[in-house]
Amino acid sequence: MLNLLMRLRPSLPAIHPAVRPAQAADRSAFAARATHPCAAHTHAILARAALTRAALALLLPFALALAGCRHHDFPTYPANYREYLYVANSGSNTVSAIDVVHLRLDREVAVGIHPVAVLAAHQHPEVYVLNSGDPANRTAAGSLSILNALNQQVAATLPAGRAPRAFALDPEDRFAYVASTGSSSLVVLDLLHHRLAAELPLHAVPDQVAVAPDGRSILVSSAAAGSLLVLNADPAAMRWTQRAQFGGCPGADSLAILPDSSKAFVACSHGHQIMAVQLAWQADPHLGRTDTRNDALEALLNVGQAPGWLALKPDGGELFVSNTGSNSISEVVTSSDDVGGSYLIGSAPGFGIVSADNSLLYVSSLQSQQIAVYGIDDGRRLGAIHVGDGPDRMAFSAAGHLLFAIDRRSGDVAAVRTDTRSLFTLFSVGREPIAIADKSFLIP
Repeated sequence: MLNLLMRLRPSLPAIHPAVRPAQAADRSAFAARATHPCAAHTHAILARAALTRAALALLLPFALALAGCRHHDFPTYPANYREYLYVANSGSNTVSAIDVVHLRLDREVAVGIHPVAVLAAHQHPEVYVLNSGDPANRTAAGSLSILNALNQQVAATLPAGRAPRAFALDPEDRFAYVASTGSSSLVVLDLLHHRLAAELPLHAVPDQVAVAPDGRSILVSSAAAGSLLVLNADPAAMRWTQRAQFGGCPGADSLAILPDSSKAFVACSHGHQIMAVQLAWQADPHLGRTDTRNDALEALLNVGQAPGWLALKPDGGELFVSNTGSNSISEVVTSSDDVGGSYLIGSAPGFGIVSADNSLLYVSSLQSQQIAVYGIDDGRRLGAIHVGDGPDRMAFSAAGHLLFAIDRRSGDVAAVRTDTRSLFTLFSVGREPIAIADKSFLIP
């Protein structure tokens, strides 16, 4: 398309200054076209052709048509709707905020030293950024930056232990649970009052942490110990206690918990298995729980070599395991702990994410420039989407029309259209992007 536009450029009539879009009404019309999500992509292409502003206004609708991008392909948002994609940049100590409505970089916000993870609040217009501190110092003081999404400013910074690696939020956004590797502890942060609530010593160095949807179970994996620790959470009483521990999972890392909080899975990344653990609960007729049960090991399931990321379907019916050492994915039926099969997916599969309608699995590969697409209903690989170099973590837009992927090696973020499964555009962000989260909300 760019070549075509360049060929068209010499034949454009000279535009006299008097007819350039200098009037306010003309500027508003031009801005309305140029800020549409489709235009955000195409306008950049036209701009590279060094066309005049008036020529851009004239050619933009035709360029959109040539690009196959139509206004009704994207959601229509209310005037007070906001949505941003937040990208943690570990090399520049910043977070890039990308405006998802207009598909443009909004700003870059300074946070703490070496951010490694970012999560969006479930209920509030806040975003939380975990900063591990000096990466050369395993006992460096870490912090959690609380970003106000309404004004894109850091509202508070809380201490987060030493060399923290990962964190999770409770369902009500009241507490953040931080895996502090430098102090072998679980740090509990009170997000409502912006203070340290507790620091719980652990028997092993923690790696990943997850909170059950009911908020009553906290899971901590330890790769070094090859174990899973389960803690009981009683936020109302500000009390957290160890409940159970399960070993025999070498390289225990990635975690997944079913939507009903009944079961958890852990990837044993140094072997060829994942662990399935029943989670304890109390009888509660309101939640459909007719019995009381304890935490228990259900099974060690054989999958591929070096299982890494666990991707759970939104309905919780199936779990997909990225087998980094086997170039495959394994499909697990969560109700019966049955491994339905393994399928070749591409070189060194990494992060996986399932579409909201439970039909497609997207799998990134840090060693490639592609995101593989697996059809869950078809049980086969449907193809791949070419993106930047070294795709890793991914996130959907709130409407699901876009899939965003961090390209670790090229240092950018790819936006993929899910309807056509094709690359839409790339965003330049800070240095060494490492984590990503989407946040949508309505302004008052």
